[in-house]
Amino acid sequence: MFNVLVIDDSLTVRAIIEQLLEDEKDLRVVGSADSVSVAREMIDKFIPSVITLDLAMPNIDGLTFLDELSGHPHAPVLVVSSHTTWGSESEAEAIKRGAKACFDKAQLVRHGKSFTALVRKAVAGEATAPRT
Repeated sequence: MFNVLVIDDSLTVRAIIEQLLEDEKDLRVVGSADSVSVAREMIDKFIPSVITLDLAMPNIDGLTFLDELSGHPHAPVLVVSSHTTWGSESEAEAIKRGAKACFDKAQLVRHGKSFTALVRKAVAGEATAPRT
């Protein structure tokens, strides 16, 4: 069983990700954070296998959090953001700063199976850009 920590300031997006992972036998959401400060506590408490992270967050954005994580042992990060569309500068920057992969959050509902497959790849250390 792989533990997923979801970090997104949107309650709706967090609920969509939780719903997508609910039926997956090997993945479970252990925590859901609406900010980086809440996520820090959850990382220490739940020790996730993978972290999903939005880039547009209040106070501390996702790219800054990726910088904070670098140099410290941590779970692989899968950026889930509307800013990381295929081939975007934000996608390249997130990968450069340590994200295993990126997924366009506008595609979560339509391409949920691709998202869950990418979560598994991130856990296995296989996910990299480019992605589907």
